[in-house]
Amino acid sequence: MTDTAQPDTSLRAALRCFLEALARELGPATLAAYHRDLARLCDFIEQAGLSDWRQLDSVLVRRFLGQERARGLAPRSLARRRAAISRFAEYLVHEKVLPYNPVGLTQAPRQPRHLPRPLDVDQLARFLDTPHDDTPLARRDQAMLELFYSSGLRLAELAALDLRQLERVRVRVVGKGDKPRQVPVGRRARSALDAWLTVRGQLADSKESALFVGNRGKRLSHRAIQLRLCELARRRGLMEHLHPHRLRHSFASHLLESSQDLRAVQELLGHSNLSTTQVYTRLDWQHLAASYDSAHPRARRKPTR
Repeated sequence: MTDTAQPDTSLRAALRCFLEALARELGPATLAAYHRDLARLCDFIEQAGLSDWRQLDSVLVRRFLGQERARGLAPRSLARRRAAISRFAEYLVHEKVLPYNPVGLTQAPRQPRHLPRPLDVDQLARFLDTPHDDTPLARRDQAMLELFYSSGLRLAELAALDLRQLERVRVRVVGKGDKPRQVPVGRRARSALDAWLTVRGQLADSKESALFVGNRGKRLSHRAIQLRLCELARRRGLMEHLHPHRLRHSFASHLLESSQDLRAVQELLGHSNLSTTQVYTRLDWQHLAASYDSAHPRARRKPTR
């Protein structure tokens, strides 16, 4: 569109131009989601008797999102719909149709926190102690399981591990935001890793630096690790879904339950903010209250005479 051309502000025509521009950078599925979300907005505005995007303001956006919430749309879907409207509004600002993005004046829907339930300590111990056939793949799988639980690693962190990052009693990882940290390796994890390292050469290519490799000698992908954990849970009779994040969550919850040291768990998990750790571990209020009562000088009740 040239500087002198007047933008077409009619609802469907402007939306069509926007989607055509998006098609040059987005995949078909994402583009289809944008189309569905913005078509709903078009329907809403047309039902309100409006025909021009210049009339789009924060009041209309709030009313639309409120209607969608009343229809039963989930918070995650509402957030996606709001994001689609915001990107379209930025396009309209760029095209001089709107003076500003009205979505910025609305509040994003609060997202529910879906945290995995930690595995029971005894249940997890029985799962990890289940005998295996001692093949190279079985040793590798056992080492991955023990390291996940021993050190609270993220899936991406474990998959990216190189041999040089593993030391005798610790492992050096690079977490989110390229933040390096070092975490301890427990005795059982160290034993499982030693068993794996003695046979790793039977699978790994000579120039492969990855700590964990597959049948073809190359680094295991994220998906391959996830599938192995699911398969191990099935084989060993664990009647619950097992994935890497659940082992990380169990690591944090069990450690916090024993130590009640939130700061230490924060460091081990690689969290920037303490509040993230507190929510992540579903810190028991009774533990907090007990720590407060025992530590705060004016919390303890004076003994009665």
